[in-house]
Order: sequence, then structure tokens, then C-alpha cells
Amino acid sequence: MPLWTLTLVSTMASADRPRVVLDKVTTGPFIEEIALNGTATALRRSDVSVSIPGLVLERMVEIGDRVEQGDPLLRLDDELAHFEHDRAAAETREAESRLAEARRLVEEARSVGAGRNIAATEVSRRESEGGAAEAALARATAVQQLQRARVDRHSIEAPIGGIVSARSVEVGQWVEPGVPVLTLVDTDALRLDFQVPQRALATLNAASTLSIDSLSDTISALADIAVWLPVTDDRSRTFLLRAKPPENLVLVPGMAVSATLRLVKDEQALSVHRDAVNRYPEGRITAWVARPADNEGVYTVTEQRIQLAGAAGDQVFVSEGLNGSELVVSRGNESLREGAEVVLAGQEQ
Repeated sequence: MPLWTLTLVSTMASADRPRVVLDKVTTGPFIEEIALNGTATALRRSDVSVSIPGLVLERMVEIGDRVEQGDPLLRLDDELAHFEHDRAAAETREAESRLAEARRLVEEARSVGAGRNIAATEVSRRESEGGAAEAALARATAVQQLQRARVDRHSIEAPIGGIVSARSVEVGQWVEPGVPVLTLVDTDALRLDFQVPQRALATLNAASTLSIDSLSDTISALADIAVWLPVTDDRSRTFLLRAKPPENLVLVPGMAVSATLRLVKDEQALSVHRDAVNRYPEGRITAWVARPADNEGVYTVTEQRIQLAGAAGDQVFVSEGLNGSELVVSRGNESLREGAEVVLAGQEQ
């Protein structure tokens, strides 16, 4: 057979071989990824209530208003409280006058000399009355301060800065202590709360990462894991993980958040690219292993049954079926046959 005929046959045979992409089986730390669903939670939330009963005279805020700490929210009718305070103030002044008179009488008795111009018992009586006057003034002052505090409590101020998210009071309504009248939510200080399966508790450490999926599903961002509680819920068998949201992620309290928790374990494992794995309806899982053939640049493929241990991103971890030295087909493995010869995609023939 002429030489050009052999060359033509060889070239046609090479052109008929499937073109594939080969990847090495890699060895590295076993990584487990857990999909989580969580909620954006406000660190500070206050159900504002009154400390004394009263009639609402004025409401300064509406739902959606932003307030700062100390801003006025409600004012109760304080007319009667002012009257009580004025009476207490008058009683305080009266007590001050009585004390001043008692002190004057004591000084007068001491100046003339006890036992000479005035009986010693009279001096003692005046001193006793002076002590009683001091106690009466202290009592009147305390009552005045109490009434002043009651007057001040007719004005309700914001305990925290935030958004008014709810209200349940109108002008003219009677309110009682302990019943929420307004709800404030600090939307600037948020945390992301996730319930994590309890199996992750033993593996969670400083090397673990949490990737937050954006609402557009086009990008994800890493969140700092703030804390996790080493206590599981006996009903759901989960524990709380709390994270700080990424700065570029727009969130509001109560918003649902999806994330992926990435756990890096101490054990080593074999892994291949996700596209190298073939799954069959009956449950069989395989990978095409390529070995060099006699011809340079040509490989022979064999379908190897494998068992998976997990997946992380594009990595699939293999627990059985591979030893770590193989090359596996990650592209072009859709229609391969056992023992077929393949060449690398893009390879010149």
C-alpha cells in the first residue's frame, strides 16, 4: 500500500476519535457545603409602652417615620400630674419654712444657755422638733421629686433610633403600662440568622465560610460569621448561626436570605470536576478514566464506577472507585464507549 494511503487512513482515524478534556483527580481537604435559608433580623427592636396610665393627648410619629434616640413619640394628658406636682412643691416650701423656724428656736435656746435662762428640757424639745422638721422636709422633697418624675413620664421618647414599624394608639385613647403602643426597629444594625443542621456543629470552625446569595442570583458575597450557639433545638435538630451581612447587600428586617455554609474538614479526600461525573437512572454513578494508548496523544477510556462523598462548588468528592493518580474525562464524555480511543480537544493531528 502506498505511503500516502497509510497517512490518509491514519489521519482519518484520528479525525474520527472523540475529542475530550481531561482533568486530574485531585487530593485535598474534604469540604462540605450546606444550603441554608435564613432571615435578616434587627439587632435592636423595641415595643414601646407607657410606664403610667393616661390619656393620649398627642402622637408625634406615624408608621414609616425614622426617629433618633430621645425623639418625642407620644404625650399623655399631664394636667392632673402638674397639679399634684404643684401641691408637692408647695408642701416642700412649707417644710422648708418650718425647718428654718425650728432651727431658729434651737439657736435661740442655745444662745441664752440651757439651765440658766431656759430649761434643759426645753432645749431638748426644740432640738427634737428641729430633727422632725428636717425629716418632714426630706419627705416633702421626695414627694415633689416623685411627682416631677410622674409629670416627665407623660412624655414618651424613643428608646432607640430606628423606623416606626407599627402603632396601636390614637389620640384620645386610654393606654395602660405594659401594652405596646409603638414598635421601633433599628434597620441599620442587622444580622442574618440561620438554623443549621446539628451535624455541622462538630465541624464548624474559624476556617468555615458563609456565602450569601444576592436577590438577583448573579453574585454572592461572603459574610462574617459572628457567632453560633452550641445548643440545638430538640424539635428541629438545628442550632442558630448568626452572621454579619455584606456591606453591598441591601436588606431589610424580615427579608429571607439564602446562603451556603462551607465546612472545611481535617480529613483528605479525592475530588473531580462535577462534569466528570455520570449519573444513570438506576442510580449508578461513574467516571470515564483515560489512560495513554500506544499512539502519542491518544488515550483509551474506561468507565469506572465510583461512590460520592459530597460536593462543594464544582468539586465532587469521591470515596470509592479512584486512587488519585487517574485522568478523568470532564468534557466530551456524553457518548463515549468502553475502550474507545480519544484525543485532547484542540490538539493538532
